[in-house]
Amino acid sequence: MALYALGDTHLSLGTDKPMDVFGGGWTGYVDKLREGFAQVAPEDTVVVCGDISWGMSLEQARADFAFLDALPGRKILLKGNHDYWWNTAAKMHAFFAENGFTTLHLLHNNCQLYGEIALCGTRGWFYEETGDQKVFNRELIRLEASLKAAGEREKLCFLHYPPLYQGYRCQEIIDLMERYGVKLCCYGHLHGGSHRLAVVGKQGEIVYQLVAADYLGFRPQKICE
Repeated sequence: MALYALGDTHLSLGTDKPMDVFGGGWTGYVDKLREGFAQVAPEDTVVVCGDISWGMSLEQARADFAFLDALPGRKILLKGNHDYWWNTAAKMHAFFAENGFTTLHLLHNNCQLYGEIALCGTRGWFYEETGDQKVFNRELIRLEASLKAAGEREKLCFLHYPPLYQGYRCQEIIDLMERYGVKLCCYGHLHGGSHRLAVVGKQGEIVYQLVAADYLGFRPQKICE
């Protein structure tokens, strides 16, 4: 049994917004994702760190969910800034059940377990957003709710937005993770030339890892086993 992380799949199987148009590493990315997941066993877990589907609704994202569901392993999904299909947990759970998507689970105001390790997280925050303090405060509340749900278990954190990179630092989120003893934080969102800005490695008490799909060559990053 192993734990993996991967972000920014940007699937568009039910809409017309394929990432192949950007060329480079994105060319044939759906096939690359399928090949990358070949290392994942059915009993493994993959945390998908947001920007999952370009669908504007659950219905538009159905084909993307079907693709992910058919890949090996349990997939734990968290929201990214482009996941406009994201809805209430109750509606998403119902949609997955109605469509027979049995391997898809949510990380949203909760934690998920990998053995005795708690998988915590939320979308996070980024300075390029609207600057709405209410949105920022809500993300802090969601992250703390997730961390609290973990109790005394070892905690790993998964975000969509990077909590820090060269020239940027979201101190409130970092402080929250450090207060709850998080040892590893995986994040996505950074693409192309922005990869060079990523902070990868230990900062303070936390190890940071960029897991955006194009950064990883569309191959999920093994976290532990």
